[in-house]
Amino acid sequence: MDLVTPSIGLVFWTSLAFICLLILLRKFAWKPILGAIHEREQSIDEALNKAELAKQEMARLTSQNQDLMQQARAERDEILKEAKTLKDGILNEAKKQAQVEGAKLIEKAKIEIENQKKAALAEVKDQVSTLSLEIAERVLRTQLDDKTKQEALVANLLKDVELN
Repeated sequence: MDLVTPSIGLVFWTSLAFICLLILLRKFAWKPILGAIHEREQSIDEALNKAELAKQEMARLTSQNQDLMQQARAERDEILKEAKTLKDGILNEAKKQAQVEGAKLIEKAKIEIENQKKAALAEVKDQVSTLSLEIAERVLRTQLDDKTKQEALVANLLKDVELN
């Protein structure tokens, strides 16, 4: 029953022991515990600040990366546009040159055909004149055998010459 009804001496010595324990704890335990808690709090704050800085840096890098990608796409589109323009120019130039060369070849072929045609006509005229002379010679020989036939031929030739 002594524990249920404490005496004054017990309360005094218990309070004194408790106060001494609090003083010792304050001097030796509370400062290191509070210091450790304070250090932990500072390290957590620093980690949060670093995380926020890292997040901002990531956002900046992402933005910069998107800008670079956009610039690269624009440059790629510009290069493709220039390449297409260059290709079209080269094709047009090649077509024009082919047309000019084709026109030259056609003109050369026409001239060659005309020259061959003239040569063929000259040859045909030569053959016709040779044949005509041979025929005329044979006809004249047969017709000039008789004097009356000669006079009639000369008269007919004069009529033809007057008509022409």
